[in-house]
Amino acid sequence: MGLDYYEILTVERGATEEDLKKAYRKLAMRWHPDKNPNNKDEAEAMFKQISEAYEVLSDPHKRQVYDQYGEEGLKDGPQPDSAGNRNKFNPRNAEDIFADFFGTSPFGYGGGGAGRSTRFSSDGGDGSGAKKPPPVESMFPCALDELYTGSTRKMKISRQVVEPNGRLKTESEILTIEVKPGWRKGTKITFPDKGNQQLNQLPADLVFVIDEKPHGFFIRDGNDLFMTHRVTLAEAIGGTTVDLTTLDDRTLSLPVTNIMSPSYEHVVPGEGMPLARDPTIKGDLRIKFEVTFPTRLSPEQRAALKRVLGG
Repeated sequence: MGLDYYEILTVERGATEEDLKKAYRKLAMRWHPDKNPNNKDEAEAMFKQISEAYEVLSDPHKRQVYDQYGEEGLKDGPQPDSAGNRNKFNPRNAEDIFADFFGTSPFGYGGGGAGRSTRFSSDGGDGSGAKKPPPVESMFPCALDELYTGSTRKMKISRQVVEPNGRLKTESEILTIEVKPGWRKGTKITFPDKGNQQLNQLPADLVFVIDEKPHGFFIRDGNDLFMTHRVTLAEAIGGTTVDLTTLDDRTLSLPVTNIMSPSYEHVVPGEGMPLARDPTIKGDLRIKFEVTFPTRLSPEQRAALKRVLGG
């Protein structure tokens, strides 16, 4: 009988049209030559057999002839067409069958019929093939100074992939994540198709979501940086200099000459966080002063303060 088309598609002899579609979709995706670059000859042979089997069994007339006479009956004996003419059966090009079935190529590389699109729809209908699952999101903690200057980070991931033979395996990969200056908590970095894959599904996208680790000195408020600075009563009245180290390791000495009430805030323009859209522009640094009052004063100190303050 030659090739057993039912066995090739792994369906029963009474398989319905829907059974044939499901079987062809699964096997054609597995054995397409573009998906088997290291085993291309065997994959191409299997792909042609799968396509030929589907072409015959999905056509009621060809299937009837095949069931009665076998593969030889199709290929060796001319068969009548719908008009009564007798034509020898010649299998169509496997890529054409594949393209007609899926509408597009599911692979971002290699073959597909001439002039066909190379993007693959993911709505999961009969003509669109495998579905794409939701993205896999992971938190990506970053220090505040890292979000100030930017950084390059390496991240080792392990993910599940489907081999050409349909088996699942775990593979590891190192991804490079470029953190840009000014990025905020909630910023997402997407690596297409680097998430887990399940059988009959496209790989998920892997998404890292920026999380901001607390800093021991600064608090971020949008594009501004906020800090508190404790001063004595004498400094609050007579002025002081605030010495600090910035997030990019510069040393700043900021003279403050105004009288500092407990609610006083000193603003230093351009010493906040860089803007993500233009890192050359920065927000402000806002310094809030906490005034420490003395707990004890001698009678002489009290009298001196009253004279100075005009009490």
